[in-house]
Amino acid sequence: MTVSKNVKLPHLFYGGDYNPEQWPEEVWKDDMRLMNKAGVNIVSVGIFSWAALQPGPETYDFAWLDRLMDLMAEHGIMADLATATASPPAWLAKLHPESLPVDENGARYAQGSRQHYCPNSKAFRLYGQRLVRKLAERYKDHPALAMWHINNEYACHISQCFCEECTREFRVWLQKRYGTIDELNARWGTNFWSQKYYDWEEIGLPGKTPTYPNPGQQLDYKRFMSDSLLDAYLGEQRILKEITPHLPIMTNFMGAFKPLDHFEWAKHLDVVTWDSYPEPTAGIPVFAAMQHDLMRSLKGGQPFILMEQVTSQVNWRQQNPLKRPGVMRLWSYQTIAHGGDGVMFFQWRQSQAGAEKFHGAMVTHTGDENSRIYREVEQLGQELKRLDALVDSRVEARVAMIFDWHNWWALELDSKPSRDILYLEQVKQYYQALFEHNVGVDFVQPNADLSSYKLVIAPAMYMVAPGVAANLESYVQNGGTLLTTFFSGIVDENDRIHLGGYPAPLRKLLGICVEEFDPMLPGQTNGISITGGGEFSCNLWADIIRLEGAEALASFSSDFFAGSPAVTEHTFGSGKAYYVGTQPEAGYIKQLVGGLLAELELQAPVTAPAGVEATVRRSANGDRYIFVLNHNGQKTSVGLPEGAFVDLISGRSVDSSLELDPNGIAILHLQP
Repeated sequence: MTVSKNVKLPHLFYGGDYNPEQWPEEVWKDDMRLMNKAGVNIVSVGIFSWAALQPGPETYDFAWLDRLMDLMAEHGIMADLATATASPPAWLAKLHPESLPVDENGARYAQGSRQHYCPNSKAFRLYGQRLVRKLAERYKDHPALAMWHINNEYACHISQCFCEECTREFRVWLQKRYGTIDELNARWGTNFWSQKYYDWEEIGLPGKTPTYPNPGQQLDYKRFMSDSLLDAYLGEQRILKEITPHLPIMTNFMGAFKPLDHFEWAKHLDVVTWDSYPEPTAGIPVFAAMQHDLMRSLKGGQPFILMEQVTSQVNWRQQNPLKRPGVMRLWSYQTIAHGGDGVMFFQWRQSQAGAEKFHGAMVTHTGDENSRIYREVEQLGQELKRLDALVDSRVEARVAMIFDWHNWWALELDSKPSRDILYLEQVKQYYQALFEHNVGVDFVQPNADLSSYKLVIAPAMYMVAPGVAANLESYVQNGGTLLTTFFSGIVDENDRIHLGGYPAPLRKLLGICVEEFDPMLPGQTNGISITGGGEFSCNLWADIIRLEGAEALASFSSDFFAGSPAVTEHTFGSGKAYYVGTQPEAGYIKQLVGGLLAELELQAPVTAPAGVEATVRRSANGDRYIFVLNHNGQKTSVGLPEGAFVDLISGRSVDSSLELDPNGIAILHLQP
C-alpha cells in the first residue's frame, strides 16, 4: 500500500501538525477557513494529546476530538490521526514511576517534558495500547480519517535506557540472537579483559564502565534499542492493522538519524515520513536533499511525505534566524523533486504557551492571513493543486550509495584509530559531488540487488558482514563500477577484525593490500599527485597500499610513504573497482566522481550553472518531469534538452532555455 493511492486523498499532501486542544473552540472554525484558503488538505491531529484524551487510568474524553473530526470532515480536511503516545500523561508517571527511562549513570528521568518513557516498560505499552484500541474503534469509519500516525519522532530524546526492564529484555534478545552463551562469548571476544560469561544473568548493559566496554556488547545494545523502540511501535501498529486494515500507518523519522535502523523500520510502515529542519542561512540544503533521497530509498523508491518542516524559524538552536522570502517554497519543491508526495509543517497555528511557542507555524502569532508567512503558505498550497500528475511518480537514479546503520554504529564506537572519522561526513562528501553534477541517487543496503545501477559508492564501509563481499564482487564482475574509501572492509558484523590483511574481504575485488594506516592529527595534511598531472591536498587519514593487480590513479606526495598509491583502479571481470585511501579535498572528489559519471554516460537532465539543482521524476505511463531549482541569489539561465516543454507551475511553454528568478522553480513536462 502506498499512501498516494489512498482514495481519500489522491493529491499531494499539504498541511501540518494541528494542536486544537491548545485553543478555545471558537478558534477552530477560523482554522478551517484559513486551511481551506491555503489549500490545506490534511493535518496531523492528536500527536501530544494523551493527557487531553485520558484524564486518568480508567477515564477517557473523546468528546472534543469528536467535534473536531466532524468539523474537519465538514470542511474537507483529512486527518492524519495520531495515537498520542509520544508524551505520556503525568498520572502514568505517578502510578508507574518505573515507566520513566533511566540514563547510563542510573538516574531516572523526570516527567514534565516529552518522550519520558522506557520503550520496554510494560506499563507504558499497556496503557498506550489501550488508548490506541479505543481510538481505532471509535474513529475507524470516520470520513475524515485518512491515515494513522503512531507516536512521534521515536528516539528523538530517549534513544537508550538502562533500567532493570531493559536489562532483562536485553538478555532475552541476546538469547534469541546467539542461542548459546558460548556463541555469544565467541562473537563478542570475551576472552579479552576476562569478560567471559557463564550465565545469561551475568550480562548487563554497556553503561558506566571504568574504560571502554566490550565493542560487541555496545554494538548489540544499539541494535537492541532500535529493535525495542520498533517493538513498541509494532504493539500499536498491530492494533491499527486489525481494526483498520485499509488505512496507511506510519511514524515520522528524522532523516539520517543514528539511533534507529530505518531500513528495518521501513518494512513496517506503509509510507515513510520524515521531519526536515536545515539551518536556513547555511546555503544550499544539500544534506536535506541527501536525506530526502535516503528516505525515498527506504521502501525501494516509493514516494515519501515530508511530515514536518518550518515555515520561518525553529526555536531550539542557539540562534534561530528566519527563512528568507521564497526559501520555504524553494525547499518545499526540493522535497517533491527528490520524491516527496507531500509537504507538511510543524505546525498549523503558532502556540501561545509551552516550550515551542517561538517555533514558526503556518499561521503566526498575528492569527490571520495578513502575514508574509501565511501569504507564502497560501501561494504554495494553491500551486500544489496543479501537480496531481506527479503523485506516485518515481525519481530516476542509476547511481547508488551504500548506507548501513550497523556500519554507522560500529564505525563510531570508541577505541578506534581515529575518532575523527564520522560516517555521515564521509557519505556527505561523495553525495555532494553527485549533487553538484545533478545526478540522481538511491541509497541501498550492502546486500541489496545492485544490478540496475551503473555506479555504486560505498564510503567508509568499515563493517563487511557475511555475503556483502560476494555481492559486491558479483556486481563488479558483471560490469558494475564500485568506489569505496579508506577504513573499509575492516570488521565483521560483531566488530571483529577480518584477518588476512586490510581490507581482507575486499582485497581480491580491489586488487590491493593496505599494510598500515596512518590517521592524521588535526591540522595535519598531505598531498596527492594525480597520474598524468595535478596536485590536491588530503587530510584525516592515509593508507599505505600495496598493489595486487590494481593501478595507481594518484600517489601521496610526502611523508615516508611518498610515491605510494593513494587512489587505485582495478579491473575485475567486466567492471571496475576504485579505492580512495585518504580524504581528498572536495575538488578532487568532484573531479573523480565526474570522470566516472562521464565514462558511464550518466548525465544531468539540463545544462545548468552552479547553484541550480535538477532532478527527474517519471510516472507509471513514462512521462518525465524535470525539476529545476535555482538556489542562487540572481536570475539564472538553464539550457534544456531538445523538445517543447510546459512548466506545470506557471503553465507557460518553454524550449531550448529557461530563465529562473532567484529562488525560482520550474517543473518541466515534455510535450508529445
